[in-house]
Amino acid sequence: MASSFSGLTSSIVLVFLCVAVRVTYGTQENRPVLFIFGDSTADVGTNNFLGTGARANVPYYGIDFPNSVATGRFSNGFNTIDHIAKLFGYVESPPPYLALRFDHPDTFNKNVLRGVNFASGGSGILRETGKKKWGGVLPLEKQAEQFAVVRSSIAETLGTNQTATFLSKALFIISVGGNDLLEFSTNQSATRLGQNQYLAALQSNYYTQILNLYALGARKFGIISVAAIGCCPAVKAMNNNGGECVEPLNKFATVFNSVTASTLQRLSSDLRDFKYSLGDSFAMTSAVLRSPSLFGIKETKKACCGVGKLNGQGPCLKSINAELCGNRNDFLFWDWFHPTDKASFLAASKLFNGPPILVTPINFRQLAQI
Repeated sequence: MASSFSGLTSSIVLVFLCVAVRVTYGTQENRPVLFIFGDSTADVGTNNFLGTGARANVPYYGIDFPNSVATGRFSNGFNTIDHIAKLFGYVESPPPYLALRFDHPDTFNKNVLRGVNFASGGSGILRETGKKKWGGVLPLEKQAEQFAVVRSSIAETLGTNQTATFLSKALFIISVGGNDLLEFSTNQSATRLGQNQYLAALQSNYYTQILNLYALGARKFGIISVAAIGCCPAVKAMNNNGGECVEPLNKFATVFNSVTASTLQRLSSDLRDFKYSLGDSFAMTSAVLRSPSLFGIKETKKACCGVGKLNGQGPCLKSINAELCGNRNDFLFWDWFHPTDKASFLAASKLFNGPPILVTPINFRQLAQI
């Protein structure tokens, strides 16, 4: 295995396996309300409402979703956020903010009390990320602004004091950063900063948006770190290295994740009642890449669905005659950037109930119980 994984001990793989079970949270009364932010790893249909090329509401996306509906999820079925929501007792992730706003305006104030998903595929921490490549995606900053609208709506319904209590019990899940790193590494970023300056800009913006959410009432933050993005089929397809992971990009991700951990520790020290859980998506991905057979996965290099080398040179679109594999459960990657439904469940189970070696200082289940 390439160097980024050389330090991954067998104990992490064993810990990962030991908690790979479907444990649900509890009754409907005590499950937390979920507010979701991020990119395509968390999007459940936001981009369906936007003028963007980053859309997944057409086949073959959703082929394993109930009734084979292409909902806008970048998956063959459910994504990691959906599986986290299921473990908390929900059917799936809360609906997109834009769906609630435009499709159900008359019941908007009532519906947002059940949670909202703001995530937008192709977006990032920086305002410019995804704009050039995909068009009108919604960056983290805009998602936080949408939450401000939701908060005002909740306050109209519950009143100021009860709103503060309501939001302090909710879980704010953020999965973002991968697109920012990918754009920088492929010279597609609109910025002209060096790597250290770019990382500093990312963390400054990340810090600001988390702070903004805190000011609006958020207290419990479930943060999902950037995965081993150097191992995505799209990245490997651009390099003539026999389908191996691109180590400089993985190193970039580990540095970003390390700084993110420091940022969260700083926020926890500076802000009253600020609680967080940081899931190590990089370690989780690495565990599967290191020992795929232990997780019932046979293929980790090639995407199940796509075009070109490793199915990593284009999206999983039936309209462009994308190749589609037969058994999705055999694959780690669904398309050129995203995991399969099965891999997403493996990740969700660790975020929900994993030990500190994978999710620190507490897991998502423990965070919700505070």
